[in-house]
Amino acid sequence: MHFIEMLLSAGSLSMDALAASLGIGACLGGASAGAAFRVAGACGGFQFLMPLAGWLLGRRFLEAIADYDHWVAFLLLLLVGGNMIRESFAAEDTTCPPSDPSCGLSLLAVAVATSIDALAVGISFAAVRSPVMVLATSAGVITFGACFAGVLAGCRAGRLLGRKVEFAGGVVLCLIGLNILRAHFMG
Repeated sequence: MHFIEMLLSAGSLSMDALAASLGIGACLGGASAGAAFRVAGACGGFQFLMPLAGWLLGRRFLEAIADYDHWVAFLLLLLVGGNMIRESFAAEDTTCPPSDPSCGLSLLAVAVATSIDALAVGISFAAVRSPVMVLATSAGVITFGACFAGVLAGCRAGRLLGRKVEFAGGVVLCLIGLNILRAHFMG
């Protein structure tokens, strides 16, 4: 694979994480460089690590893991997205603060789920005996930048549109999960 093709592949891998970052930013309500950095670091880090892990796993267990990777991504995104939708209907004056999707297990779930496709790409690189480091590095850097900008843009949209954006962000995460299943079953 040529360098330009690897960059295009890396950019493609970052799209799910960008969409999730927009939703996360919308939930936060206020722009925070710290939150943007956390989301970008987690998503970019996993987009870097997953192709490497996929390449290593692919060299050992190519056929065994292909049977269930799509279910893991779908369930993680469905759980996080469903929680965001549920919280969008919560009363504004609730005594329990809503969970912060830019940290903790919610962020981990999003970072893992949006990078499952990078794991699959790493496996495919192993199958064709292609080097993976340039792709992994490019995917990590591009995803970091896209997610940082996505959180900040989502925060702006969240301030303008309120809870509707949190609901939309949850729906987007669920749709990404459904798209992963569709891609697996439809080809």
